[in-house]
Amino acid sequence: MAGGVPLGLALPLTATLMRMRGTDASPPRCAALAGEIGVAVRCTIYASRPSPCRDFAPYAALGMGEDACDRARVRHGLAPLGG
Repeated sequence: MAGGVPLGLALPLTATLMRMRGTDASPPRCAALAGEIGVAVRCTIYASRPSPCRDFAPYAALGMGEDACDRARVRHGLAPLGG
């Protein structure tokens, strides 16, 4: 495991940084994401997800989120949560 992430899902980005498999694809899709975007998705490694995922807050409407979440939702044809 690389910081809790199963090694099969993490790939080296630099000598000191890792990235999730699939995040360099076009369109990017994390290999740990299961389901259909806009319908129902879940992280298959939620308890051991990497720090960028832990820091990504989807709750802008509650004053706890960030614009990055809304931009990601719009890219996938979903309405922004707002905030």
